[in-house]
Amino acid sequence: MSQVEIRLPKMGESVTEATITNWLKGVGDTIEMDEPLVEVATDKVDNELPSEVSGTVAKIFFEVDDVAQVGDVIALISTDGEVAETEDKKEVEVAAEKVEQDIQEVVETVNGGELDKNGPSGKFYSPLVRSIADKEGVSMDELESISGTGQGGRVTKKDILDYIENGGSKNTSAPQAAPAKAPSAPQAAAPQAPKPASVPAMEGDEIIEMDRMRKLISEHMVRSKQTSPHVTSFVEADVTNIWNWRNKIKGDFKAREGENFTFTPVFIEAVAKAIKDFPLINISVEGDKIIKRKDINIGMAAALPSGNLIVPVIKQADRLNLYGLAKKVNELANKARANKLSSDDIQGGTYTLTNVGTFGNVMGTPIINQPQVAILATGAIRKIPAVIETPDGDFIGIRYKMFLSHSYDHRVVDGALGGMFVKRVAEYLESFDPETQL
Repeated sequence: MSQVEIRLPKMGESVTEATITNWLKGVGDTIEMDEPLVEVATDKVDNELPSEVSGTVAKIFFEVDDVAQVGDVIALISTDGEVAETEDKKEVEVAAEKVEQDIQEVVETVNGGELDKNGPSGKFYSPLVRSIADKEGVSMDELESISGTGQGGRVTKKDILDYIENGGSKNTSAPQAAPAKAPSAPQAAAPQAPKPASVPAMEGDEIIEMDRMRKLISEHMVRSKQTSPHVTSFVEADVTNIWNWRNKIKGDFKAREGENFTFTPVFIEAVAKAIKDFPLINISVEGDKIIKRKDINIGMAAALPSGNLIVPVIKQADRLNLYGLAKKVNELANKARANKLSSDDIQGGTYTLTNVGTFGNVMGTPIINQPQVAILATGAIRKIPAVIETPDGDFIGIRYKMFLSHSYDHRVVDGALGGMFVKRVAEYLESFDPETQL
């Protein structure tokens, strides 16, 4: 019997896992090539994954709400229509044997007693999880605080290892296995994230459970701040020419194209030009290496119906004229509002633009969208009095101005580069040609 493994594909830069939200086919169901097989969700987008072949669903390896890693086999498709139960059983036996070996391997490295298999809450902890907890000095109270991703909220091996890696306390008095070898050179201790304090609820309080996307966004934001030392530079730009020009052309554009012309395409055009002037803003960091990006792919923060934000990406933005940028911005914004963004729409970004002015904010300190190294926030455009210089002298006039807030990763972007870049963006905005044609 011929079977094809269906693996969880890579669905965006920095996306390493996805939650199975709904199986559209069950074991024994027939399926055609490119027909949707399963619905999955990441911290960026919800997707339907199609079958790569025609055949019969022979096996499903993940239940609804299970978390799969990129590259995991999530299903088997039999291309000759047969479902071999004996092979399925053999696979289960092999998997069970592997788990048992993993448990034994960990247990053998631990000196000392094991934690109880059931915590005070009644939650069950597998021998493998309890062995790792013993080895790393993780108390039962800490185990109880870990949010499990396994079935029924069970704490998995990955959950406890992630907890330890992200700052879980290691009790020095707990038994520890001897190190395999001494370190070759002294190493600085990794910063330990403080354990969140317990927040008691008071009378009348409402407890709201975070939705899946909000939890993932929260983790992504914390990880970005822990990864990149953020610095933010601010510049004020006079956008009177842009304001007046948009008022002049927006009616004709709406009548001709059936959609609005926003300020976002103008901002993206200025950012793309400035990146070409300062290409070391368009980079990523991997260890002690800098990856200088060839393409200028600009992400733009857009609102989802849930109220959460997502960042669709305009690929090779420097190659599009203002009209092309306007069409692409509207296309992606409409897809975001309709929950129709694909994985390709949200991956590959090299720089991000977010418009805090939409909410009436004059400036902000945006958090870098990893693995990028910089992000620009555009503030609200305000009509304010300003000094206007002329050959005949200075005078006070009414101008339209806005603040640009540029956050950047101080590991690789110094203040000079970060400041010059945002200043250049402002210069491109201020020099906008009011006779521009779309």
